[in-house]
Amino acid sequence: MDQPEADFRADAGVLDGVRLAGSGPLTARLWTRPAISVIGIDATSVAEASNTIAPRARAKLSLRVAPGQDPVDARAALRSHLESHAPFGARVSVTERDAGKAFQAEGDSAAMRAARQSFEASWGTAPVDTGLGGSIPFIADLLDVFPDAQILVTGVEDPDSRAHGANESVHLGELEKVVLAEALLLDHLGRGV
Repeated sequence: MDQPEADFRADAGVLDGVRLAGSGPLTARLWTRPAISVIGIDATSVAEASNTIAPRARAKLSLRVAPGQDPVDARAALRSHLESHAPFGARVSVTERDAGKAFQAEGDSAAMRAARQSFEASWGTAPVDTGLGGSIPFIADLLDVFPDAQILVTGVEDPDSRAHGANESVHLGELEKVVLAEALLLDHLGRGV
């Protein structure tokens, strides 16, 4: 089931009139499809700006690859796109960095069932499984070393948490519940429940 766009806009604080990036189902855009983000930009600052053409600008991009997608192929496709779509005859130079593999957690495992029980005991209500986008390369690397590991990535947040933002926060009551849930999960796993 797709997340209603109105709910996402309200939860994320998206301003009226701002068009969401991408196309297709919102949940797929957030969780399972490739995505590109500009995470840094160097250009003439407002304080130093004059009525002249800036000789150069730099940007740092982050490319999230989809589960199963080859990160080296995806990076090469992005490079080709950038180089072939340079505006106004600009020269584009690309410096490549790491290419980490994407990971998609198994939908159900013994560890996940134990985690759900622990979350429910801590919060007093059944948890809701969601998928969230983002490449976390070290998890794929971990599975290369430990192929039988059951991976469960969790995050406790509410819409006002502003995850990965400059003013990210966690409500102390939620933090207390997650600490309890983790202790319960370790107990379940230690007893083989």
